[in-house]
Amino acid sequence: MGRGYVVEDAVESYLSQLCEIKSTTITGLLIGQSSAQRDYIVMASRTPPKEDSTGNSLDKDWVTEHARQVSRMLPGGLSVLGVFIITEVDAKDTQTTLRQLVFSVENLISSERLWSPADDDVTDCVTLHINSKTRKTLCRTFDVKDPKSMAKPADWKYQSGVCSSWITVSCCLNVNLYFSLPTGPNTPETIEKCIKNELQIWAQQIESGVCLLDGKRIPDDAELTTGQRRNAKQTYTVQLLISPCEQRISDVVQKCGGSASIKGAIHCRAYVHSNKPKAKLYEKLLKRDIISTVATRVHMLLEELATAEGQNNNFGDELFIPRRIFCPLKGRGPISVCDYQFSDEGPSEATERLKEMLDLDAAEEDIDTTQEIIPENINIETESKADPIQEKVEDPIPQKNNYIGVVMASAVALLATAASLLYLTDV
Repeated sequence: MGRGYVVEDAVESYLSQLCEIKSTTITGLLIGQSSAQRDYIVMASRTPPKEDSTGNSLDKDWVTEHARQVSRMLPGGLSVLGVFIITEVDAKDTQTTLRQLVFSVENLISSERLWSPADDDVTDCVTLHINSKTRKTLCRTFDVKDPKSMAKPADWKYQSGVCSSWITVSCCLNVNLYFSLPTGPNTPETIEKCIKNELQIWAQQIESGVCLLDGKRIPDDAELTTGQRRNAKQTYTVQLLISPCEQRISDVVQKCGGSASIKGAIHCRAYVHSNKPKAKLYEKLLKRDIISTVATRVHMLLEELATAEGQNNNFGDELFIPRRIFCPLKGRGPISVCDYQFSDEGPSEATERLKEMLDLDAAEEDIDTTQEIIPENINIETESKADPIQEKVEDPIPQKNNYIGVVMASAVALLATAASLLYLTDV
């Protein structure tokens, strides 16, 4: 027998509801956490229907882009573990399709990661086939790090309260990054290259940092649940100590055509399964959330700059910075997903995105906006503007009827350095 998957029973109810949709092929994502012993599936999310597609067609690029957007909305400890398909077609006839999907999803998501893989990371991803008529399920896994990997059987078991006693670990981190830009015209491509190089160095700093719990370093093999009641709510707030690098790229004397900076305080959190987790696991997951949330917002910013350039907008405009907000998954313990809220948005826009991307019905009062303060807007100036006129940039995000088409087709978002500042100047 291959890997075992312990699945929240709410996922069973959700997939059963999707089976009621007749005469269509439905795909989606399986979200949870991997461990050495078993994997935990806490949520499933269908791929949003594409307006110009037929009921039984399957667009691999559409599914893959959905996975990338969903991955950006997952805090530490949660990730896209695989894909599912609901269809009347036999499982043997969909295995090739599922294999292609799971590899494409992993390749795109991993391309945006700045943290380094660990030796104990699980590289098996799951595929689930459900026959919409018979409700028979077939679970298989593929090693996504092996291009020649063949399907392996896996055990799929539903259970209640899978994550009811999971541990929450959080921290607030001040970010202060400075990037030098090359001489000559700075396009979104050159800015992206410089910032990505510096972010990779910063990510290494985060990974080599030291986590303190109650001011003390916990041994890697210590159990977080020691002395705690199993079903008690367990939350930990930690501090991260970071040592400066010996030399950064921006510290080298060189000609500089501009600069960029990212500053501010960010809220980071990770969820850890309650099956005797070790301290080194929470530290790894929390550090990855720190790196991912900053990298995600930079990716979104660069996408916006590229769009602005195509619309002949300049860097002297005033932009608005979003903050990270959270929404709990009801009935699933402490687990929450996240989103990014812009200064001209209210809770309704967040609930619309949660519905579009995660198929999650959330009320406005469910949205937690208290973890990151509303930052000031940001000025981006060039030397050619001695006295730049600040103009408000209209939110490029379309109304809810068009949100999924634009976000998934062109992956456009507004500015993304949550609760942080980005400042570009030409020298």
